[in-house]
Amino acid sequence: MSLQLFSLAGRTALITGASQGIGLALSRGLGLAGARVVLNARQPDKLQEAVQKLLSEGIDAHGYPFDVTSEAGVQQAVERVETTLGPIDILVNNAGIIRRHPAETLALPDWNAVILTNLTAPFIMAQAVGKRMIGRQSGKIINICSLMSELGRDSVAAYSAAKGGLKMLTRNLASEWAEHNIQVNGLGPGYIATPINTDYRAPGNPLNDYILSRTPAGRWGTPDDLVGTAVFLASAASDFVNGQLIYVDGGLVTTFGKPFDATKG
Repeated sequence: MSLQLFSLAGRTALITGASQGIGLALSRGLGLAGARVVLNARQPDKLQEAVQKLLSEGIDAHGYPFDVTSEAGVQQAVERVETTLGPIDILVNNAGIIRRHPAETLALPDWNAVILTNLTAPFIMAQAVGKRMIGRQSGKIINICSLMSELGRDSVAAYSAAKGGLKMLTRNLASEWAEHNIQVNGLGPGYIATPINTDYRAPGNPLNDYILSRTPAGRWGTPDDLVGTAVFLASAASDFVNGQLIYVDGGLVTTFGKPFDATKG
């Protein structure tokens, strides 16, 4: 098998929510695989800092600040990217937010904000880019799903509803657009160590201890752990893979967990 199957040379990839964490890692990974990467975020200063970081690593990177929840803003941005840089071959819907509240006290504005950003925005993005991909009869869309696409957990009702919906949106778009040579797949991160969960990962934190015991690999993932799967889903190597959700979670979603010695239970 030729490694050229995994090459992204000559491709342009648009990654939303890309100024830090998972989005930045995926941008770097796709860039190192040869793609021109277009980073999106809402804060121009933070976005430009991320772009400069990738440029310093020899990656062809560009920043486009816009709000993924604005249909008009997305349409304008996609037009601008394609006019300036050429066709978007790969779309990675990564932007997302979370609001942690018990379901019985979750305010409707918080529910709406999470659904809008995590589910409606990927549809807006996919529709804007997908129409153009249909015209070209080619394209890759990767939706960043979650363990919460599959599993429930306290205090994340809106997030899990959105990510569960994103799983089904992935499958539906794959079904509709496969005839146009467009592959739409999901990547489901497990518990990934990023700046926003530093406190949870402190030794002795009950959540940290639970995650380490619940994950067969026995550790938190890193953003770089997601890169290989993203490159696969963005490349010709996945041309007959469609509508799938691939979990990169150290085995967590496959097992009841290992909180005790099963040989003694």
